[in-house]
Amino acid sequence: MTERWRVLLPPALHPAGPDVLSEFADCTGIDEYDSRADALADLDRYDAAVVRVTEFDAETIADAAAGRLKVISKHGVGLDNVDVEAASANGVVVCNTPGANARSVAEHTILLLLAVRRNLPAMDRHVREGGWDRSQFTGHEVAGDTLGVYGLGNIGRETATLARGMGLSVLAYDRSATPAEAPDGVDLVDDSLALFERADAVSLHVPLTAETRGLVSTPELRALGPEGVVVNVARGGVVDEDALVAALDAGEVGGAGVDVFADEPPSEDHPLLDRDDVVLSPHAGSDTEAALRRTSVRAAQNVRMVYEGGLPESTVNRDALVGGE
Repeated sequence: MTERWRVLLPPALHPAGPDVLSEFADCTGIDEYDSRADALADLDRYDAAVVRVTEFDAETIADAAAGRLKVISKHGVGLDNVDVEAASANGVVVCNTPGANARSVAEHTILLLLAVRRNLPAMDRHVREGGWDRSQFTGHEVAGDTLGVYGLGNIGRETATLARGMGLSVLAYDRSATPAEAPDGVDLVDDSLALFERADAVSLHVPLTAETRGLVSTPELRALGPEGVVVNVARGGVVDEDALVAALDAGEVGGAGVDVFADEPPSEDHPLLDRDDVVLSPHAGSDTEAALRRTSVRAAQNVRMVYEGGLPESTVNRDALVGGE
């Protein structure tokens, strides 16, 4: 019989995941340590770690793999906080939970788009301050507009489906997708700048990599135009924030919905915080009860599969671990 594992958990993990893990493992939360640094220094005593936002750099992974660490299971999709190359070099499985939070993030995308188009934060503040002048808040109806979806992974596809259901036309750009792979009713464009030129709003659904860092900058924002809206529910570094502020100041783009920042949390004097043409949320696109439950369970199931001697379907470094076989 396999010895019980030890698993390190992130703060505020939905209890459905630990319930799965408890069948074969003893779990400890990072928040039971005095600091994250103390928890990571102890990582070599754990067989697995479920990770949300804590950074697992090359040194941390190598040190832990010299001990017991066998698998890093990401609660979510983006792996910009995990050094996958270092994990591969040290024989550590890295897996994520694609699709588990797609519906919630897609709904949040539409929420931010509508909030910008209808001036929702400004209206809310106006009423709370005793106002009742609706004439200053004439909004924009999105039905009949064109939404550009940048990235056709699970979240991008779900966003496209929701948008079409609301009467928007949908264009998409994904460098690896073929027209045959596009969702029904979604037209692919073969050039990313064309997506911004042809769309009334663009939503971003790509991981943060060396290639995607700063992919939305001055040329893309100018192409979107003075009535256009950009919605970022991906990663903060995907958008050049200085370029976004400059474009908003110059009237070159109409507004933005921002769930993610390059540095989180943003500084108190961040220039996006004091604008009525920007709607903000605290990297909460996936934070619904249903999505948190699904993602927690999937992350735990990935750990269990490795415990049982398998590789999860969502193992991102499979080729490096098994030689592509």
